[in-house]
Amino acid sequence: MTIKTLDDLLAEGVEGRRVLVRADLNVPLQDGVITDDGRIRAVLPTIRSLSDAGARVIVVSHLGRPKGVPDPKYTLASVAGRLGELLGKPIAFANDTVGESARATVAGLASGDVALLENLRFNPGETSKDDAVRGAFADELAGLAEAYVDDAFGAVHRKHASVYDVPARLPHFAGGLVLREVEVLAKLTGQPERQYIVVLGGSKVSDKLAVIEALLPKVDKLLVGGGMCFTFLKAQGHEVGKSLLEAEMVDTCRDLLSRAAGRIVLPVDVAAATSFAADASWDVVPADAIPADRLGLDIGPESVALFAEALGPAKTVFWNGPMGVFELAPFASGTRGVAEAITKVDGFTVVGGGDSAAAVRALGLDESAFGHISTGGGASLEYLEGKTLPGIAALEH
Repeated sequence: MTIKTLDDLLAEGVEGRRVLVRADLNVPLQDGVITDDGRIRAVLPTIRSLSDAGARVIVVSHLGRPKGVPDPKYTLASVAGRLGELLGKPIAFANDTVGESARATVAGLASGDVALLENLRFNPGETSKDDAVRGAFADELAGLAEAYVDDAFGAVHRKHASVYDVPARLPHFAGGLVLREVEVLAKLTGQPERQYIVVLGGSKVSDKLAVIEALLPKVDKLLVGGGMCFTFLKAQGHEVGKSLLEAEMVDTCRDLLSRAAGRIVLPVDVAAATSFAADASWDVVPADAIPADRLGLDIGPESVALFAEALGPAKTVFWNGPMGVFELAPFASGTRGVAEAITKVDGFTVVGGGDSAAAVRALGLDESAFGHISTGGGASLEYLEGKTLPGIAALEH
């Protein structure tokens, strides 16, 4: 594919030009406080490059899942504050997306200034399935700028106005973050150096089934942890107690285990707790002997050792999904142990965004010890499934 890049736009010259930057600033908030600013930091190089070159930078993003109307819980106001701190300059914040405040804020920008508009999803046109409704919103967004840069890889799998329709209305370019993500994922879908090992966690098999089907023919081993492992264990005939279980997926997992001929590696022990709580009583038990009144919340130390051994000969690793409920301190050991094992791999390692990237930061792990940490969990998985990503298609010429 041929995509014009941020470097191409900068080479054209942006002094005084209004440039709309689609960023992914969908950061986790707790009582209005940002708990992980990784996505803000990820887009800083693009914003800074444009600002330093004299562009009038208009940043847009979504946050959470508001229902097409303003919702104070999902305002980007705190993100504007953090973005300003990281850039070291004030950020003009518009309290709407394409209304009077947005138009006035953009009109007031001088060369090098940066503005952030309010949450795109406060407008129903952003996510509408109706092409005309979405297009009308895209017309208004595009009318604010003279060029468009997409640096929101975490949103490129969405056919939304700011991702899919605006590029059709403006000269469009890919930011460095999007280009790097596509380059990395192309390595994983092409001819990755072997052994190629994938580590999958998270809650549900159904969420990952398509990527499992796509990856199984290509990988040497698939290591399965997290809540999804219990459906696989059930498929082997084991008691899983009150653990997360997708009963309708048991037959599917049984079929996958049969077809994979020993290449799917499951936990051999788990941390089984009396309840889903940080202060619950828990014990490490064999994965085939989970008490009926307990639920598994993490993989155990023998499983960590087993997964680490499997990762030893790897030359390419893709990891998506935590091994347990890492947000609760007693059940973070599995995720930490497997993540640390991945950092010791002598090869190319990719953290597939979402909860995995959040876990790396929450557990205080060295981000530079991984080859690449993606900013797009869902987008990464859909790319690996072989799907066409609307946001990438919109940038192609």
